Amino acid sequence: MTDVASAHSIAGLRRLAEQQLPTPVWDFIDGGSGDEVTLAANRTAFDAVRLVPRVLVDVTQPDCRTTLFERDVSMPVAVAPMAYQRLLHPDGELAAARAAATAGIPFTATMLSTVAVEEIAETGADTWFQLYWLRDRGLMLDLLHRAEYAGCSALILTVDVPEMGRRLRDIRNGFALPDDIRAVQLPEASTRLAHAGSADNSAVAAHTSELFDPGLDWAGLEWLRSNTRLPIMLKGVLDPRDAALAVEHGVDSIVVSNHGGRQLDGAIPSIDALPDICAAVGDRCNVLLDSGIRSGTDVLRALALGARAVLIGRPVLWGLAVAGEIGVSATLSILRAELHTALRLTGCPDLAAAAGLRHTKPEVLPR
Repeated sequence: MTDVASAHSIAGLRRLAEQQLPTPVWDFIDGGSGDEVTLAANRTAFDAVRLVPRVLVDVTQPDCRTTLFERDVSMPVAVAPMAYQRLLHPDGELAAARAAATAGIPFTATMLSTVAVEEIAETGADTWFQLYWLRDRGLMLDLLHRAEYAGCSALILTVDVPEMGRRLRDIRNGFALPDDIRAVQLPEASTRLAHAGSADNSAVAAHTSELFDPGLDWAGLEWLRSNTRLPIMLKGVLDPRDAALAVEHGVDSIVVSNHGGRQLDGAIPSIDALPDICAAVGDRCNVLLDSGIRSGTDVLRALALGARAVLIGRPVLWGLAVAGEIGVSATLSILRAELHTALRLTGCPDLAAAAGLRHTKPEVLPR
């Protein structure tokens, strides 16, 4: 087992993960769509946000706690929905969920999980459940009921995948899932294409094309709302007009996300879209941010620009690949330590102060 203590940062965990994963698996989790312009832009946009610290504030005990869906969380972070985690470690989603439970933050069980939602919920993690819009409505209802009976506290509907973006690394690798890795929430017959590898083709993309329905519209969202009692988050919103419509249709939270640069290449960075979406919805629903978070300072940047919390994605996978549950715990511990330090160094005793923190771009910093 790799010594995660040598990492010291999320970037360090990323280097360790890249060293030990097979190239096709690394490319599957690390890559973006197209020329990966949006993947790179997510980081450039975060780095362009400058925070203006306050001083002479008592920050003896910065408080990172908040609530999400009326449940206490230890910091404004939740684990994002990410598929096929047993590709990275034999314990897969179980390891990541246990680490999230220990850290006191929510974990999202995805429709494409390699562990059943019931087993994930039994880890004690505050479990959210993620859905894609399927051609088979009966299967969607079955998944909804399973999530409710398992005790999931919220539902994430991912709305930015009418089809999978062209992920060129996967196409070049002819990426397909190994026989022992399967989306266990789904009927086995419906997952066969994900294993059917061929040159210059992504089997995972072929599988989702067969399974996903590109016809999702606002009427579909109303159908979903009428069939579940769970709070609904829409993940993949970048336009303020869609955010306003989502609130009108009874959505409980919005996740501003460009899918980590894995869908439309050339889409706006999520952090750049965040302020306008927050302005569009006001206090009518919570707004979370996904895509590009790599440090506790990034979490603080998102809060300063209006987010209630963030979803953390690839860094969890890097920790999982390096050392399973211990590696994911290392990822979350690094984020917590960095957020704690960032709160102190900006003069924020709590998250309410963080939300009011001044921020600006480099070219307009006061001299």
